[in-house]
Amino acid sequence: MSKVLIYTKSYCPYCDRAKALLKRKGASYEEISVEGDEKIYTELKQKTGLMTVPQIFINDELIGGYTDLAALDQKGLLDAKLS
Repeated sequence: MSKVLIYTKSYCPYCDRAKALLKRKGASYEEISVEGDEKIYTELKQKTGLMTVPQIFINDELIGGYTDLAALDQKGLLDAKLS
């Protein structure tokens, strides 16, 4: 199974949607909350260039946010990345 890492905040509906999609796919994931930790959040933004959460990585590859994850699923490419 692939290593999935998702950076989130608690009040983020897109984070909730991303986690729900991963659960429906049977994928386990590690969740890191950036809420209240400006150091981690700043480093993450510098690393990815993205300013929002969720930020999702599969096997250290930046997938993007929820819409990127959902687009992979719609194209039929997500299952292969998760296996």
